[in-house]
Amino acid sequence: MSSKRLGFFTRLLDDTRPQERYRLASEQIAFAEQQGFDSAWVAQHHFHRDEGGLPAPLVFLAYVAAHTRHIRLGTGVITLPMESALRVAEDAAVLDLLSGGRLEIGLGSGGTPSSFLPFGLTSNRRGEAFAQNLQILLDCWQGNALAGDGNQLYPPAPQLAKRIWQATFSVEGGARAGAAGDGLMLSRTQPRPADRPDLSLAELQNPIIDAYLEALPAGVEPRILGSRTAFVTEDGQQARDLAQKGLRRQAENHRASGHQVRGDTLDDYIAAFDVHLGDARQVIASLQQDSALARVTDLAFQVHSIDPPHPYILRSIELIAKKVAPALGWTRTTPSKITVPQPLHDALAKETL
Repeated sequence: MSSKRLGFFTRLLDDTRPQERYRLASEQIAFAEQQGFDSAWVAQHHFHRDEGGLPAPLVFLAYVAAHTRHIRLGTGVITLPMESALRVAEDAAVLDLLSGGRLEIGLGSGGTPSSFLPFGLTSNRRGEAFAQNLQILLDCWQGNALAGDGNQLYPPAPQLAKRIWQATFSVEGGARAGAAGDGLMLSRTQPRPADRPDLSLAELQNPIIDAYLEALPAGVEPRILGSRTAFVTEDGQQARDLAQKGLRRQAENHRASGHQVRGDTLDDYIAAFDVHLGDARQVIASLQQDSALARVTDLAFQVHSIDPPHPYILRSIELIAKKVAPALGWTRTTPSKITVPQPLHDALAKETL
């Protein structure tokens, strides 16, 4: 069995002003690269600062690309129905060149229902809009002729058509991603059916994996990314103490949105939001109970919705790389010593002297 790949995921939710959010997230990604992580993933959210801090993921990743060397850079996800697919295709093509071919494109149809309205859509049309925009992306990246005389994507980017990942909560979505030969992205948590609130995350996601693998064309290597909340400290009680505020806020937000959250203790919240926390031994034991995670090719860890202070995020990244991920089948493949690239503007200034 080949080694799993290790990813760091962020929704850029540090409790500070926007510019500082971007600085901290870029520092977290650069630190993850130094610890050997294979990929970094950023989410896209429009308008609502408490759901996610980044409406323009490709712009942000262009900055990160200039400050890293090896780590692959992914969108998890671009909410494609809200986008101009042609502009996404162009921006991604340019970013992939600037990053040295490190871009991964995660796509999804979901999002906060009210966020669709400023884009001239309603949430119930998101599936149709996703399918239309995905076809435009593929036409662009595959070099197909576009409307008008002699119009084709420039710069050409046929490689990106092979780096698409589709996020889904459903068996049907898993089959769709598999049939397309795309990667499958599984969420850190997802809603339970009203009649089965006790289902585990693995019980929800294993059928999605089954459908994906069954639909995958012969000869196509599976790409299955399992995202999970994992927060690791040296002291398990410290992890619980730091989790209280963030998970309680998440529960309050869920209830305010009309969703049910069973119970009011920290352990209730940990169960409701599929959280893995504690010292390395505790987190390893918890993650090893997740049978869906054992089947993925890519592990991606995030600290949401705990959202501890920045120094604790960095330490958790380090402990995941040194202790947790190796116990789950990950082996470091990037250089152990990474030279941090010179800031791009400094390099360009020297070029002009």
